[in-house]
Amino acid sequence: MPVPTTTIVAAALITEGDRILIAQRPKGKANAGKWEFPGGKAEPGEDPRRALERECLEELDIEVAAGPVYETIFHEQPTKNFLLIFYEAVILSGDPTPMESNEIAWVTVDELESIDLIESDLPLIRELRDRFPG
Repeated sequence: MPVPTTTIVAAALITEGDRILIAQRPKGKANAGKWEFPGGKAEPGEDPRRALERECLEELDIEVAAGPVYETIFHEQPTKNFLLIFYEAVILSGDPTPMESNEIAWVTVDELESIDLIESDLPLIRELRDRFPG
């Protein structure tokens, strides 16, 4: 049986007070309509931090600085695996505007728990609960 390839995905944990920025996946993409943390796949040979900064500019029209790694999650699927690297990120310029996604939202962890988040991002909720209690 062939070994699934692993794709590196860089995701941003952008916060404002106790709220976290999320984006809804657009129609025509896998998991359309579900919510996720902003970011995307790193191109072959691309530094994941640069990929995150590029994706945020393309998808949300914001310039961000990728900071320290907040969490990593290995998500297995039958034909492809994903290594998700969640970076703490700050907005350097611009206001988040959905360029590719259907919508964006600033949500609390409590709200995040009731949102239809993509499966690969679900394990992060537990970590966020520890960071943003009650």
